[in-house]
Amino acid sequence: MFRNMVTSLFKHERIRTTDTKAKGLRHWADHLITLAKRGDLHARHQALSIVREKNVVHKLFDEAAERFGSIFGGYTRIIKMGRRPGDAAPVSMIELVGAEKGKKKKIKDKKPAGAEKKKTAEKKQAVDKKVPSDKAEKKAVDKEVPSDKPEESVEKKED
Repeated sequence: MFRNMVTSLFKHERIRTTDTKAKGLRHWADHLITLAKRGDLHARHQALSIVREKNVVHKLFDEAAERFGSIFGGYTRIIKMGRRPGDAAPVSMIELVGAEKGKKKKIKDKKPAGAEKKKTAEKKQAVDKKVPSDKAEKKAVDKEVPSDKPEESVEKKED
């Protein structure tokens, strides 16, 4: 019973079944992935005695090292899905962990979350430090700095 299910699991990377069957299947799948990570001829023969299709075993042995090489155990995930409508049996989905690696998502170049706040703060500081306009600057200079030359009278004397 589990031989057909484990073949389907590695072929489709996820299957839906009852909770108890999923828990039993997890043991078989973890054992086969451990064999595939070993990768020698004897491990391949042992996997072929369990899995029904040669191309599935070939796919498993090719992908196992890169997909599951960094983790030790826990190669499957069981997700409870509720109850089956006909007999109300608890149904779960069992899938291979790392199935997302095959489907690479495009990630947009995002700036760090603090970058926007930092830019806004920099703009605010630039506005605060902004150089005053020419007219305002002229008035400030006239008020603060006394001139060395004596002021000429506004009224001109006519000769």
